[in-house]
Amino acid sequence: MREVPPNPPSKPSKDILVFPNPNPERDYVIQFQVPEFTCHCPLTGQPDFAHFTIDMIADELCVELKSLKMYFWSYRDEGSFHEKVTNKILDDIVKVTDPRFIRISAKWYVRGGIYTNVVAEHRKAGWTPAPRVDLPAHGFESGMLGR
Repeated sequence: MREVPPNPPSKPSKDILVFPNPNPERDYVIQFQVPEFTCHCPLTGQPDFAHFTIDMIADELCVELKSLKMYFWSYRDEGSFHEKVTNKILDDIVKVTDPRFIRISAKWYVRGGIYTNVVAEHRKAGWTPAPRVDLPAHGFESGMLGR
């Protein structure tokens, strides 16, 4: 019989862990890229693959990355429509973090000749973003002026 390692292997989980936002006084964007999401079609059982992008402005709590990885992994053997799973993920993250803003963009890979993109977002009541700042564009400089 093999000895159990001191840190057992990871396994899928629906628990999303959080930690205190280190800079709650500031609006800043945390972006998560999940390029290998997998679930399966609830009608055919065939695998579905998606690339998720999560843009979040935290309030008091941030998402712990390993738990997010295990959370996404937990969908691997579940059947769900693209729209449902995208909105469920948004709801679950909002439930544990109560962010100022979050947008989830799911780009589902082709099935039957059709790509599906699902975008869902949440804004905390009373939160408004700071005005956009447009900075001047500058041309590329090589360091070799006059050449």
